Amino acid sequence: MRRLPRHVILVLARIIGTLAWMADFRGRTTAVENLRVAFGGLFTWPARQRIARHCYQNFARTFFDLFWVGSLTKESWAEHFVIEALDPVALEATRTKGAVWVTPHFGNFELSSIVWGFAGFRHTIVAQDFKNPALTDIFTAARQASGHTVIPQQSAMLRLTKALSRGSNAGFLTDLNVKPGRAAAVIECFGLQTCVTTLHVMLAQRLGLTILPALCFPLEDGRYHVKVFHPIKPGIDDAPQAIAQQCWDIFEQEIRQRPELWMWMYKHWRYLPDDSSASRYPDYANINKAFFKMLQQELPA
Repeated sequence: MRRLPRHVILVLARIIGTLAWMADFRGRTTAVENLRVAFGGLFTWPARQRIARHCYQNFARTFFDLFWVGSLTKESWAEHFVIEALDPVALEATRTKGAVWVTPHFGNFELSSIVWGFAGFRHTIVAQDFKNPALTDIFTAARQASGHTVIPQQSAMLRLTKALSRGSNAGFLTDLNVKPGRAAAVIECFGLQTCVTTLHVMLAQRLGLTILPALCFPLEDGRYHVKVFHPIKPGIDDAPQAIAQQCWDIFEQEIRQRPELWMWMYKHWRYLPDDSSASRYPDYANINKAFFKMLQQELPA
């Protein structure tokens, strides 16, 4: 990947992404169903298929570029990225104070953190290990290309706390379903309820840090536009659910404008809030007692 011309990588990503979209019947079905419940009648069935295909192509480009980015250096990386910070002062402060960075599986979510290593912002990133240890080693090496440190999920809270206490930055993907529990909350996502992590909020509150939402948009010419939004500073008494919702609201606004860049083939809404809402949720959603209990506890707030 590092030796291929840039335009060749872009063409390969479109081809491989299209082939994956054609072959992955289950994922394609999930993507179309998710688009149906998220946007209602806004998109026709052919339009949802087209968005799903572009989603696969973007996903392919994301991982092609994960292995291509290792060819960049401190001198050359800026030629491929356009950085936009809505609050440049807050961004610069994270060089010494550190911050909790969050992003969803949108655009190139891999490079949205890797690029900051080239820019001098070192991160500690939590990544799930593959069942195949050899794959874990390959992906870890790629994700550390710009100087980041990748750690497994086991004992991640303790290691992240130590890193952030020393002024480092931490990166999180915050849009995956998690099981209802202490470090989780129910948020509204495209008008539907889902259970997501609040680990990023808990760390920011415990250490008095800001949360920086960021997105990495792929450009047609092969470059990327990295956008850092206004920082969120959760107070010690703020409800983690409210802060998690605030982060998501920023992302949802962007996803609505560029839906083809989000990971629609993932089962984002696994739990039904009640039996009467089944028609509004995807056909894979089911009743979960723990989710229902958590929902009831959060309703008064």
